[in-house]
Parts: sequence; C-alpha cells; structure tokens
Amino acid sequence: MAIEIFMPALSPTMEEGTLASWLVKEGDTVSSGDVIAEIETDKATMEVESIDDGVMAKILVEAGTDNVPVGQIIAIMAEEGEDVADIEVPSSASAPAASKVEEAAIPAAAEVEGSEPARVSPQITDAVTQTNVKTLGAGERIKASPLAKRIAANEGIDIASIGGTGPHGRIVKRDVETALAGGTATAATAPSMPAPTAAAPAAVATPNAAVIYPPHDDIPFREERLSNMRKTIAKRLTESKTTVPHFYLTIECEIDKLLVQRKELNEKLSDSGIKISVNDFIIRACGLALRKVPAANVQFAGDKMYWYERADISMAVAIDGGLVTPVIRGADQMGLADIAAASKELALKARDGKLLPEDYAGGTFSISNLGMFGIKEFSAVINPPQGAILAIGAGEQRPVVKDGALAVATVMSCTISCDHRAVDGAVGAEFLAAFKGFIEDPITMLL
Repeated sequence: MAIEIFMPALSPTMEEGTLASWLVKEGDTVSSGDVIAEIETDKATMEVESIDDGVMAKILVEAGTDNVPVGQIIAIMAEEGEDVADIEVPSSASAPAASKVEEAAIPAAAEVEGSEPARVSPQITDAVTQTNVKTLGAGERIKASPLAKRIAANEGIDIASIGGTGPHGRIVKRDVETALAGGTATAATAPSMPAPTAAAPAAVATPNAAVIYPPHDDIPFREERLSNMRKTIAKRLTESKTTVPHFYLTIECEIDKLLVQRKELNEKLSDSGIKISVNDFIIRACGLALRKVPAANVQFAGDKMYWYERADISMAVAIDGGLVTPVIRGADQMGLADIAAASKELALKARDGKLLPEDYAGGTFSISNLGMFGIKEFSAVINPPQGAILAIGAGEQRPVVKDGALAVATVMSCTISCDHRAVDGAVGAEFLAAFKGFIEDPITMLL
C-alpha cells in the first residue's frame, strides 16, 4: 500500500510552510530515518526524516513551493515489493493553493521606440490584475509555482502559453526554462483597458492594497519576499497590538553592585569556561520576581486565566531576518551559572537556525534586552498569549540623589508591557519592585 507523506507541523504556530528542497528524487530508495526534505517554517529551516522504508514514487510538491498547508500530501512512497508504476495520486492530494493576486505575473508595459518606458501607476496595475483574474475565470485559473511565475514575469512571457508537467498539470520551473530554450513561449501582452466613463475619485491607499510599483519608483530599491518567519512576526505582533490592551510601567535600577559581583563571579568561574552576563542576572531576577509575585506570571484565555507555578522565561534573540524567543525553563529554580550555560547554548542554536520546537515552545514571560545597542529605554510588544514582556535598556552612568547629595550611579531603565486583561497596574508595579530589589542587591538572589 502506498505511503503518503504529509507536510508536517514543525512548530506550534505553523499553519503552512515552504518546501525548501527535496534531498531525494523519484525512484530513490528511502530508509527510515533518512532526511528526505528541508522545510522552512515560521521559526527556522528544519530537516524532515522518513519514518518508513520504501521507494520515492511521486513528488507532488516541487521544491521552492511556498504556502504549503500543514497536512497536505507532498509525496508518495511505494512500499517494498510494490510497483512504482502502479502508484496513483489520491484525489485528496490537491495542488498547493494559487499564489495571491499580487504575486501573479504582471504584463510588461509597452514601450514606444525613442521614448521613456511607460510607468504604470499602482491604481492601473491593480486594475490590470483584476482584469486578468476576470478574464481567466474561476475555473481557468493558471496553476503554476511561484518560482515559475517569477521567471516568466522576468522574461516577459505569457505563462498561460506554457504547458505544465508538474502535479495536476501545474507549471513548474523546468517548464518555463524548456519553453525559453525552445522558443515556444509567447510574449506577454497587456490586456486592453476599457475607457473610463467618468472621473472616479482617487482610491484611498490601504495597507493591504496590491501595489506593484513602490510609491516612489524613481528611487533605486530592491524587492525581497517575506520569509515565513517575518510573515509570522508580522501576523502575531499585529494581532498583539490590535487585540491586546497594553499598558506600560517603567522603573530605574542601579546596577553598580551587580557589576561588581558579576566581575567577582566570572573571576571564580574563569577555569570553567562559563561567563555570566548582565542578561543572566536579569533572567534570574525576573524568574525570582515572578515567583514572589505570581499574579504577574499569568495568561489571559478568554473566560479563564492560567496561573503558572514555574517561571519559563522567553528571551528575545535577534537573528538574520527576524527574531526568535528560545525559552529558559524554570529560571526561578536555576543558579546563575546554569542560566548562563543555557542562554548561551540557546542563543547559538538560534543564530545557527538549529532551534528545535521544544526550545521555543511555551514560555510564560518574555525579556527583550536592547541595552547592548545603547538603547536607553523602550516599550516592547507583548508576545501572545503571554501576559507581559520586560524591556531592558542600557546601563549608563547618571546623576542620582542619595541622602540629599548628588552622586553618580550606573542606572538601567526597565519597562514592563502588560496585558491589562490579565495583569493590573498594581500587580505590574509590585513585580517591578521585586525585580528592582533583586537587581540592586544581587546577593539576595542566593536566599
């Protein structure tokens, strides 16, 4: 019996992914545990292993295909002794959804000899796109991979004139390249536009409007498609700022004692290879403050609240193309050396793109530290469904008043963003007071 291979859910938030590459081809023998494909998720590019033995019979989704839904059949394997030629594609194996209208190939604007190339306004190109969709009709929509469409658009050819050899007659990269090499492709032409019957009011630009050319297309620019990670960041943080009622509280912490004790501890740990950072102290202090003020370690869940009895701290790590939030689990129960080792390992895995789902799933509270960039103070966006996030600024020398006299101290501004549905102002203030106590007198973290 044929073995169906589905697009896996490789992270808790993954709804669709990009099939980055196949590491096997049709006809290859596959053993259980062999890596057969690479999938780009909203967090990282991850390898997919086969759980069965067999022969790769049919690859249904081409490498490079975007927006493949979780659960869709992407390939079929034949079991041992089964004839590959007898394998049939099940009717449930639908091709990936068509690309969005704004990703469709836009016909090139006609050029008049001896004149400047005609520029097409966003309103006109949007109308052209709509005309193309209407002309094709709902049942005649062209099935082509995003990569094939981009190549056709760049070469100025009509993708509808190319025959598809992919799954379900889908036009893939090799079809476009074959048509170009053989000279069988038809040049794309702009459809005729009906003359306007009356002057229409100018369209109001919206964030979701399909704009083919940038508003200032005389300025040099480059276009870059969003990665799955950036799409997820955009979706989740837009949801956070539009649906979560944020409020912000800021406190200033003196960290001179912390810096002295950090130096002493690192001298004692010099032979171990462990180096404690200021951020490790912050994670520890945050975990202990959440233990002391459990009402801040909560999440809003509609008609109920989740109260967590352990502080799992998500720490924001900047990587190429976005950021991820690996989790220090049980930070309130760990010593500084253990936190330093765990945070260093997770940060390296994040920057190398090797985080596993269990490394970033969950988390009850987040920390975002921009102090190393010299940022004095900022307010972070809550990472849903968590109830709060602590933003850490740079430690810098500032004038302070002590016992009625002016002095200089190293001060760090810390701002908590709270979900007001779950955390009240008094609770946020109580948490910051507890956090400040641990930071300003680090020896209390040992009690």
